[in-house]
Amino acid sequence: MATSGGGSYRNGTHRSSLKVDRPLSMNSNPKTSVKSKPLSSSGPRRSSTGSIGAATGAAKDDAGVPGRVRVAVRLRPRNAEESVADADFADCVELQPELKRLKLRKNNWDSDTYEFDEVLTEFASQKRVYEVVAKPVVESVLDGYNGTIMAYGQTGTGKTYTLGRLGEEDTAARGIMVRAMEDILADVSLETDTVSVSYLQLYMETIQDLLDPANDNIPIVEDPKTGDVSLPGANLVEIRDQKSFVELLRLGEAHRFAANTKLNTESSRSHAILMVHVKRSVKGKHSALSSENGNNPHMKTLKPAIVRKGKLVVVDLAGSERIDKSGSEGHTLEEAKSINLSLSALGKCINALAENSVHVPVRDSKLTRLLRDSFGGTARTSLVITIGPSPRHRGETASTIMFGQRAMKVENMLKLKEEFDYKSLSRRLDIQLDKLIAEHERQQKAFENEIERITTEAQNRISEVERNYEDALESSKISAIEEVSELKKLLQKESLLRKAAEEEVNSLKSQLAQWKRSEASGNSEIIKLRKMLEDEARQKEKLEGEIAILHSQLLQISFEADETRRRLDRGGSGKVPGDLDSLFSQVKLQQQEPGNGEKASIAKLFEQVGLQKILSLLESEDADLRIHAVKVVANLAAEETNQEKIVEAGGLTSLLMLLRSSENETIHRVAAGAIANLAMNETNQELIMGQGGIGLLSITAANAEDPQTLRMVAGAIANLCGNDKLQMKLRGEGGIKALLGMVRCRHPDVLAQVARGIANFAKCESRASMQGTKTERSLLIEDGALPWIVQNANNEASPIRRHIELALCHLAQHEANAKDMISGGALWELVRISRDCSREDIRTLAHRTLTSSPAFQAEIRRL
Repeated sequence: MATSGGGSYRNGTHRSSLKVDRPLSMNSNPKTSVKSKPLSSSGPRRSSTGSIGAATGAAKDDAGVPGRVRVAVRLRPRNAEESVADADFADCVELQPELKRLKLRKNNWDSDTYEFDEVLTEFASQKRVYEVVAKPVVESVLDGYNGTIMAYGQTGTGKTYTLGRLGEEDTAARGIMVRAMEDILADVSLETDTVSVSYLQLYMETIQDLLDPANDNIPIVEDPKTGDVSLPGANLVEIRDQKSFVELLRLGEAHRFAANTKLNTESSRSHAILMVHVKRSVKGKHSALSSENGNNPHMKTLKPAIVRKGKLVVVDLAGSERIDKSGSEGHTLEEAKSINLSLSALGKCINALAENSVHVPVRDSKLTRLLRDSFGGTARTSLVITIGPSPRHRGETASTIMFGQRAMKVENMLKLKEEFDYKSLSRRLDIQLDKLIAEHERQQKAFENEIERITTEAQNRISEVERNYEDALESSKISAIEEVSELKKLLQKESLLRKAAEEEVNSLKSQLAQWKRSEASGNSEIIKLRKMLEDEARQKEKLEGEIAILHSQLLQISFEADETRRRLDRGGSGKVPGDLDSLFSQVKLQQQEPGNGEKASIAKLFEQVGLQKILSLLESEDADLRIHAVKVVANLAAEETNQEKIVEAGGLTSLLMLLRSSENETIHRVAAGAIANLAMNETNQELIMGQGGIGLLSITAANAEDPQTLRMVAGAIANLCGNDKLQMKLRGEGGIKALLGMVRCRHPDVLAQVARGIANFAKCESRASMQGTKTERSLLIEDGALPWIVQNANNEASPIRRHIELALCHLAQHEANAKDMISGGALWELVRISRDCSREDIRTLAHRTLTSSPAFQAEIRRL
């Protein structure tokens, strides 16, 4: 039985007073012996009082806090499709939240048991998920640590709902991103602290800025000293309030790539990364400047501030999926391959860290490079794995659970990010100096005014004394002599006062000279710091040059490997028998064998006879032989591994020639089915269009009456409709007209393929309008498809209705189509879909489209 460590899920630091350089212990795997006392996450959150060292900050303090990756599992409730398809089957998982345990059923009588840090049932609220998964990480980021919150699981299990739900209509539905920003803004002071956000997506191994779609090739930079990963090319937006943050998330979500698959109508095709940088100022305990200037009473208060920098990374991974279940094809298939490769690279890194391997393959993917600090690094990490209850997806659920179990064995070494705020100290010194200079100038001016007043008063008194002296001299010489003696004493006293005033002026001048010397010393220190910054910049440029050289060498090695692979592929040869009569008998014999025996016979015939011989039978004069040969080719084309060989051998050209030259209905049906299989590949789609395939399919559709033939032709055209590059050419050669013409058959299978083609075409147009490459109204509307779409929006057949509803939602996303959709009655169908659709994802898409369109909102208010 698989088990893991229990204990408190809140992965926070101890709330009592701690020193940064004091090693702490965390709850880890129960197999690991823990000597020191485990940390507690209870109690109010407050900043830790760590010692960061003198003048160098936390960069020189290598002591850290050990912390295991915390893992929670969340179960999604059954959706409408699973409620119908799995009504007779029990869920494949059984939760025991009180024991933090999960049971995965093998069969009706046996199951495997797994333990996690937290087990969340399908009834767990968004608030509870945030409290147990994300809040401890957010508190650590506010205390100056790095933190990561990540969601992992199969596509359609609720990762984006858990992390990125905005909750504008229902505040209880808000996801982790919105709730985390609310806590951060409530704790920081906007006067002294800053909160900045970047929103990115990793799509097809390319990092793109969701806030600026034109910025679609952002490099990853690693600090050679600290190992920190940064994205200097990404937009960094400062957040002042919650409303602006929600608008930023809405803008980024609009630019994120999504696609319709069998598992999810809005499946994310990229990994979304939200980075929140929190910078907080706290009062330092020690200051080099205060100790150097301890004798100056003005400098005792100038202590340098300490800056704590925390980074929160929220990662919404694209869902893992199996191609045979998701139904991905064309470009969507390439996206799925890229997603699975990056998730596989992440799994390899987790395995290596869990097993304490010497080598961790971090550089196998850009995703693992971005998450280098989250697993085995210095960040506090919480992982929520999302699973579904359907027994059909038990394999994917088991894989997700094992990923979480391995992640629980990974331990990080948490480090506090602190440094001195020298810029703030310099600004404070400049302000203090300005105040002292102003005070000195004020005192000097007051002194000069006092001297002038004393001089004027003395002159007035001397004049008065002289007048009195002259009067007294006339009256009495004796009294005059006494008066003169008194005046001499008074003059001596005044001289002494003036001398004391001059000495005070000299003292103030010496103080001013001392302050100027202090200012010169501060300027020299600033010059040294600038020189250090210039040295760092030159070192950075040198490293970037080396990275560019290594990148070019990597591309050269990759090119040489591709050339070698192609040379090896061209070295094979086949064995071809030469007797056509024998081949004819083998083909007839294999058509009589049922089921898997038929596929085995065709595969054996393909190996023995060779593709060229089989294709040569397509031009045989014997009608029966041609029919059997085209059936063999169609069966071979159903296997993806044979498609490229058929096209290289000219099989596609031969199939198109049969459509052009043959009048046999059976040949038309089977050839159209083979072309539909080949049209699932993007390269083959361009070849079909280049050889006039859409025109031949249109002619076949116009002349055919058999529903199965029309279904094959409609399926081929529907596959071609999903290619963004071929839309104008497909419409110009009559593809849309042919698709709409086949609705005359009224057969449900034919109508389902027609609806799928229209949905694929509308999805490509919607993507082009969001990227700004299409501004005019839809080609579907111009070719008259809207009335049929509106008429079948509520069709009884669920495949037809689902594709039509998706087509309406994609058409409504382009504002240029609003006028035609309002006049054609499509607006009320969108309103009905947003309220009554059985599928929540389509209902949500319709509601978001209605609320974001000014034209639809104005029409609804008018009516």
